[in-house]
Amino acid sequence: MKRASAAYAFLTVAALGLSSCATIFSGSKHTFVLNTKPEDAKVTVTDKKGVEVFSGQTPAQVRLKSGAGYFSPARYTITFTKPGYVAQTIPVDFKINGWYFGNIFIGGAIGMLVVDPLTGGMWTIGESAKNIYRPLRPEGVALELIDVNDLTAEQRQSLVKLK
Repeated sequence: MKRASAAYAFLTVAALGLSSCATIFSGSKHTFVLNTKPEDAKVTVTDKKGVEVFSGQTPAQVRLKSGAGYFSPARYTITFTKPGYVAQTIPVDFKINGWYFGNIFIGGAIGMLVVDPLTGGMWTIGESAKNIYRPLRPEGVALELIDVNDLTAEQRQSLVKLK
């Protein structure tokens, strides 16, 4: 009888521990690196309710939650400002995490319906989106030249060669 109870307790604890794939594998907070050229720009991060969650100077690192409530992804707005330069605003939107569907295969209804939605682990963002770099444009300048080395790999791929 004691063996059966101990085995049942072990299986229950194991099932609960393995029932939140996205939270275990990806976590529910993500670190973003924020930078501008020139540096020392003010950076402000607000959540989808307009509440300021971070304020500082570039370069900066900020850790942001991926969830904003039960079954609700987080959304942030990052704003860079510097006197003499045009302000830039970048939206940050989280999407469904592929690990969330791992709960189906492991049999984690608790993970799928409770743990991952409550912790925000069911939401993620791509690694390339975690490094946010923006060259700031001086005010009053209609045309701006940008060094190709200042572009991200993703931005370089979208360049079109003019004939």
